[in-house]
Amino acid sequence: MPITILCVGKLREPFCAAAATEYTKRLRRLMPVTVVEVPDEREPERASPILREQVLRKEGERILPKIGQQDYVIALCVDAKQHTSEEMAGKIKSLFVEGKSNLSFVIGGSLGLSDQVLGRANECMSMSRMTFPHQLARVVLLEQLYRAAKINAGERYHK
Repeated sequence: MPITILCVGKLREPFCAAAATEYTKRLRRLMPVTVVEVPDEREPERASPILREQVLRKEGERILPKIGQQDYVIALCVDAKQHTSEEMAGKIKSLFVEGKSNLSFVIGGSLGLSDQVLGRANECMSMSRMTFPHQLARVVLLEQLYRAAKINAGERYHK
């Protein structure tokens, strides 16, 4: 089952880019994974709620065409259900068994995700009650997907 990670923005920090590259390489040995970046929208300082909504809408318009019609979409949101690593592995495994052949995770920009993207998502997931910059969220997600793949393959992965 191929996994796609849709991200708003590029990895600008070299340490995040290096970690993401390493986990992507490791994960690809166990399952196909593609990372798709869409440009982020510049957010004016002290933006009004209307401008913030426009930023989210524009980013959402870039994300939605990248989602396949048959994709099972998991949007990463702060205020959503959290999973342990084992639960995430089980979730991925059960989606594969149910015939969900394409799984897409969506990471928003600094303002999160638009209502349109959230409406397209099959579910939302939180990695933590803490807020992470989207660059770090990508690294954490890649690491957790790698961990889930190792768990599902019956291989050892350090705790």
